[in-house]
Amino acid sequence: MPPRVVSLVPSLTEAVAVSVPGALAGATDWCTHPAGLDVPRVGGTKNPKLDRVLALAPDLVVANAEENREGDLEALKEAGVEVLVTVVCDIAQAFHQLSQVLEACGAPSRPRWLDEAEQTWATLRPPERRSTAVVPIWRRPWMVLGRDTFAGDVLARLGVDHVYATHPDRYPRVPLEELRAAEPDLVVLPDEPYRFTAEDGPEAFPGLSCALVSGRHLTWYGPSLTQAPHVLGEALRAARR
Repeated sequence: MPPRVVSLVPSLTEAVAVSVPGALAGATDWCTHPAGLDVPRVGGTKNPKLDRVLALAPDLVVANAEENREGDLEALKEAGVEVLVTVVCDIAQAFHQLSQVLEACGAPSRPRWLDEAEQTWATLRPPERRSTAVVPIWRRPWMVLGRDTFAGDVLARLGVDHVYATHPDRYPRVPLEELRAAEPDLVVLPDEPYRFTAEDGPEAFPGLSCALVSGRHLTWYGPSLTQAPHVLGEALRAARR
């Protein structure tokens, strides 16, 4: 029998659910994949209901240093729960951490999707050209990708260099006027964490090419990594035309 696992990270929820059937005892309200996932919900990633987590009597809680609050994770540890905290800032780290998580969750072997995803990224053809971009992740206030982010590494491997990659902050707040003044080749607008749409986002960047992209394929490290180069590549190419 696999251990009882509560996942506080949507991408890890998907990875565990498809790789170790029966292991998940609970997940956050934001865990939307795989479709039809039927497990108890424990609140959000930033505000999990710790009493709900503990009531599920997990053998293991899987979390992420960026997505979850340290205070919540420490409280779970103090309650006697084993917590595995991932740190993912690039593609290579994602594959390493996924292997560790799935092993801890009782996967009998390395899942095929993980091998396929790693092979897909390892054999990615060099981009024909490179583009500059600003990548908002929130508005009101405007926030963008900064240094050392998983999404930034994903984009870089697809030929997109985001303007704030060397900013001191990982997710800096930047005034809209400054974003426009940077005159990037692209404005990359994911549909999460802020849900940018054709009607909400591009209008703030008149005269600039905007790429509406899947936030799951840009920011999740899990089974979506297999299709991410194709899905994101298509959206980026369409915006460059």
